[in-house]
Amino acid sequence: MINILIVDDHTLVRDGIRSLLSNVDDIAVCGMCSTGEEAIGLARTLTPDIVLMDIVMKGMTGIEATRWIKEQDNNIKVILLSTEVKKEFVAAGIKSGIDGYIPKDASKDILLLAIRTVQSGERYFTEAITKLIFEDFYEHEKSGKKRDRKVTEGLTKRESEILQLVAEGIGNKEVGERLFISVKTVETHKTHILDKLGLKNNTELIKYAIKNNIISID
Repeated sequence: MINILIVDDHTLVRDGIRSLLSNVDDIAVCGMCSTGEEAIGLARTLTPDIVLMDIVMKGMTGIEATRWIKEQDNNIKVILLSTEVKKEFVAAGIKSGIDGYIPKDASKDILLLAIRTVQSGERYFTEAITKLIFEDFYEHEKSGKKRDRKVTEGLTKRESEILQLVAEGIGNKEVGERLFISVKTVETHKTHILDKLGLKNNTELIKYAIKNNIISID
């Protein structure tokens, strides 16, 4: 039996996925929750085989939650679910250790294929996502791009370090532990970074990092 934890901040989505899986003989939904923080706790207590993880949620993102879950128990598989297939989400997800990525409009057959493929120890990406990954890799190889230092000229050394870590999907607590500073200090630096770069949130920061080659998927 493959035990599944569903993480999504929309009740209809959670219930819809549970309904799709309810009559599948080799799959059981062992838990559901609506935030990344809850997902980390349930992954620890329920030890599911696979987590179906939304990306954009209130508070911690699904990418940050994935990183924490993988650090707790790398045997737990994570498949990201996204309304939109975006290069920056795919890149950050891969860096966080995801085992698969499918759009939310995928068919039941695709969802089941993803679950069983990941459970077998392989990674699963839809054809469109695989194409996106290889196109991005090819563009970087062809152009030989290096990070443009100008994109961080207005930031302090510490802010640049935090920008790199946050863009890779690392949460505030772990950033603080790596840099030996408090979570409050990390949050203050993040506020300054967002203000200086004219960004609104972590999602925009990740997009900025991908666009300016601060992080990439190759």
